[in-house]
Amino acid sequence: MVTPLDPVPGPTGHEAELTGLVRSSEWLLRVLAAVRDEQLPDAWVGAGALRDLVWGTRYGSGFAPERVRDVDVAFFDPHDLSRDNDARVTERLRRRLPGVPWEASNQAAVHTWYPAEFGGGPVEPLTSVDEALATWPETATTVAVRLSPDGIIEVNAPLGLDDLMDGIWRRNPRRVTVERSLTRLERHQPHTRWPGVTVIAPRPEGTH
Repeated sequence: MVTPLDPVPGPTGHEAELTGLVRSSEWLLRVLAAVRDEQLPDAWVGAGALRDLVWGTRYGSGFAPERVRDVDVAFFDPHDLSRDNDARVTERLRRRLPGVPWEASNQAAVHTWYPAEFGGGPVEPLTSVDEALATWPETATTVAVRLSPDGIIEVNAPLGLDDLMDGIWRRNPRRVTVERSLTRLERHQPHTRWPGVTVIAPRPEGTH
């Protein structure tokens, strides 16, 4: 039986490892604090910046913030689906913490631009950041974190943490085509950037 005096259990396993890595990076903590202090609706930091931290530390030559290509901030604002909203939020973050390659994206609006940018037919509107994360290109990047008002690192990982923490590059088939996945693999060169990572190359649907 849990009483109000019982301690709240902390994270364990991969979640504990991830939060430990986040806390080890003063740069990422400043990023998370900036997002929190901007008070954006349901905002999280994830994708490449988080992968770069984990894989650089565990499977590469170390984490270098200056090599982070962009800091993806996923937020959820169903009241303004314009692309101008993304630009305004990105600029707010730049003013709060200059020198960071911010890229804010309203996940409530993805369905308004995704087919034009990446091809394919219409996509259904997303209902939450959790649902959005589950569609991101690689399983290792379907993870985001944020800093709570009392300094707790919260983890959002709808597909789990195994591929991120175990260093596995794998296509997430929920939305990304094989062709786009191969393009991303060629652009990111994970074997070169993180020699200890295992790459599972995408295969056309129906092949083995």
